[in-house]
Amino acid sequence: MNTIYLVGTCDTKGDELRYLRECIRQSGCRVVLVDVSTSDLRSHAQDVDVHPGEVASFHPDLPKRKQLGDRGEAVAAMSQALVEFIRSRNDVDGIIGAGGSGGTALIAPAMRALPVGTPKVLISTVASGNVAPYVGPTDISMMYSVTDVSGLNRISRVVLANAGNSIAGMVLNKRASVGDDGLAIGLTMFGVTTACVQAVTRALDKSFDCLVFHATGTGGQSFEKLVDSRLLAGGIDVTTTEVCDYLIGGVFPCTSDRFGAFARTGLPYVGSCGALDMVNFGAMETVPSKFRKRRLHVHNPQVTLMRTTPDECDTIGEWIGRRLNSCTGPVRFLIPELGVSAIDAPDQPFHDPDADAALFSALERAVRRTDKRQLTRVPLHINDPQFAELLVANFQEVLREQ
Repeated sequence: MNTIYLVGTCDTKGDELRYLRECIRQSGCRVVLVDVSTSDLRSHAQDVDVHPGEVASFHPDLPKRKQLGDRGEAVAAMSQALVEFIRSRNDVDGIIGAGGSGGTALIAPAMRALPVGTPKVLISTVASGNVAPYVGPTDISMMYSVTDVSGLNRISRVVLANAGNSIAGMVLNKRASVGDDGLAIGLTMFGVTTACVQAVTRALDKSFDCLVFHATGTGGQSFEKLVDSRLLAGGIDVTTTEVCDYLIGGVFPCTSDRFGAFARTGLPYVGSCGALDMVNFGAMETVPSKFRKRRLHVHNPQVTLMRTTPDECDTIGEWIGRRLNSCTGPVRFLIPELGVSAIDAPDQPFHDPDADAALFSALERAVRRTDKRQLTRVPLHINDPQFAELLVANFQEVLREQ
């Protein structure tokens, strides 16, 4: 029988969770009710399948967890424990949760820890606002509760029933496998590297399912989430620009874990310097005052680009190099010496040979080269068709090494 995990705080949402459980059971699915209450780890509810004490036991520092008195600290600790609890289960066909702001923050990380493709529904009082901190790079479906998740009424019953039917429908009608269309590979792209990535996909799309990710922070995280989930055979990371925003303060940053999925999985990796000449901001008026005198370029009315300096490029190259050194599988990193984006070329607004030279030198200095990890300078522009051909050839090579 398909098993759906239902997660929430039974001390404050007990009636709502039990109602939701009955709605799901009517579809024919088995429901495991997980109580993540933080007020009392013993939980006296007799009809709970997993009590909060059992969840808390998965916390890496349980004695400290028992001493927590502050509610915020308790929620954070229980959330961490829930992540490890969910990872330990091998029967999660789907997961659903309900809560206010605290419950949403508690439950969402456990949902993000599950592979892409596992159905996830989160009913929340904060789902009509900015949900990026909760959804992150995963496929969580968030449903606005309309009324607070506090009591059953004519509105909450309908919303909860719809949510229950939706998770049941996802589980009962789930595709047999996310990866049943042959080998899939991930590629990262920005508008200024589109020509390169499109040429690569044209060369590979007969042999691979090519998944292109927009390098806007979340896009890169989604790319690496699929790597962690082993839903990709490897990656062609043409556009590593999110590192610029992370290190300098743009609006499309990666996280400190960029390249971490390849370090953990050892999957084949081919990368390049795509759009490392720029930091992203919103409309011109949103550019921080400390950057107003820098070289700026209006990409469109909502996006303003700032050219990276030689000092910044040195830092960026050093950071990427150290991260590449942690990758355990075959790695090829190609440096396009004639420009890293469409606007980094002669007569283009971000053409800066000194900044590019600093970037390339830092990469060469930082990357520890081995038989499996190689760094190559190429006398081509990143959008040159020959550069795309080299990326394809290097990817085919690292696949053979795998």
